[in-house]
Amino acid sequence: MGASNLQLILDEIVEEMRHVTERGDVADYIPPLACISPQKFGIAVATIDGACHIAGDACEPFSIQSVSKVFSLTAALDAVGEDLWDRIGVEPSGSPFNSIVQLESEAGIPRNPFINAGAIVVADVLLGGRHPDAAMGALLKFVQSLADDDTIYVDHAVAAAEKETGWRNAALANYMRDFGNIMHDPADTLSLYFQQCSLALSCEQLAKAGRFLITDGVDPQTGYRVVTPGRARRINALMLTCGHYDGSGEFAFRVGLPGKSGVGGGILAIAPGIASIAVWSPGLNTRGNSKLGTYALDRLTSRVDWSIFEPPI
Repeated sequence: MGASNLQLILDEIVEEMRHVTERGDVADYIPPLACISPQKFGIAVATIDGACHIAGDACEPFSIQSVSKVFSLTAALDAVGEDLWDRIGVEPSGSPFNSIVQLESEAGIPRNPFINAGAIVVADVLLGGRHPDAAMGALLKFVQSLADDDTIYVDHAVAAAEKETGWRNAALANYMRDFGNIMHDPADTLSLYFQQCSLALSCEQLAKAGRFLITDGVDPQTGYRVVTPGRARRINALMLTCGHYDGSGEFAFRVGLPGKSGVGGGILAIAPGIASIAVWSPGLNTRGNSKLGTYALDRLTSRVDWSIFEPPI
């Protein structure tokens, strides 16, 4: 597909989204997110040839929340390798992202690294005995390097609000500590987790940060290998099966790409061998995923035939 055609499609999707009235509800349980206008909508597509096409509010930073779990998982695999799977499963949960129910019957082992409990264990791995700020500094530099943009930052107002309201996450961390699956002081692990979720990226930055998942772990812009091919494929597989919590099956059914959502309204989706796509619309559906973002990705993949389930040409 030519660059001009792709840009035209993105512009048309932005115009279509502008006229949608049912936009979902913003995540008002995190006060700074409650202030974001549901009228915001941005989309960016970073293609394998190094181009990045943007439309709408694609240059405005937003709190990526659980989309950050893609990057923390990548960093944790680099830190401890396959030993990570001794502490976290790889199965869909079929439950809301902050559910505590399965932890009791499964001895404190979270179903996957994308539900909150799993991501808290990942944060515990990344902490590695360091102060939470030092560990977050390393993760921030990693994300900046992926996007080739050192203006990416942690929104500390959002992180503070998450700490003040994150009682369910505190319960998850303390419960897993009792099972021996959190090794540090839960307060330190949660501090890193809340800061990680408060990373602020624009759609353009997020799409660029996800480029390494297009080509089996190699950044197509620099040629640098971020992860092994096997790990890149596993991250994509987890995004497809677990990236939208109890809405993952519906997302795969409608969009047909690996994707990871966040309650800030962002979604990162990967078309292997083709492009990294980021979309942002703050209004959420009943499962905590961006309502317009999902719809827009459905429209995009339908028009350009990027679903992983499309037969090869």
